[in-house]
Amino acid sequence: MTTALIDPVVIGRTAAVYGVKGWLKVRSFTEPMENFLGYENCFIQRQGQWQPVVIEAGREYNKGLLIKLQGVDSPEEARLFSGCDLAVAKTDLPPLEADEFYWNQLEGLQVFTEHAERGRLLLGRVDHLLETGANDVLVVQGDEHSIDRRERLIPYLPEQVVLAIDLEAGTMQVDWDPDF
Repeated sequence: MTTALIDPVVIGRTAAVYGVKGWLKVRSFTEPMENFLGYENCFIQRQGQWQPVVIEAGREYNKGLLIKLQGVDSPEEARLFSGCDLAVAKTDLPPLEADEFYWNQLEGLQVFTEHAERGRLLLGRVDHLLETGANDVLVVQGDEHSIDRRERLIPYLPEQVVLAIDLEAGTMQVDWDPDF
């Protein structure tokens, strides 16, 4: 296992302690949720520092996941790891198809729309995404460079609302009314 984490991608967060043998409940940010258990080189952020951890065991439980970290054998020890982000190196993520993106790739992109009278308008930057069930939603935050400082919730619907994404340029083109 590597000992330094370069370009971390958060894939989950530990929650409450489960049972008496040091297991932790985990909220997975992977899709599908079970993909979280497939990563071998995992890191946990404690006290602002990333440190390697070995997931000794893991399984689905109710609508979430449970993990057992190597060397953590009691509820008291597990409590020390509760509420921590879990990450992998960006290079450990599986490759995507040409038209697919990881959420972390979309965060920070400048979002533009084309207005009939006003031309190309900057709505803001993608702050984060929300999973709603029906479709994912981009949370676009306006800033000093955008048309205003409003927060906009824009559905992530490729080809319908999201027209183009250029990761190299750091931009996303959407079909969205700037007044909405």
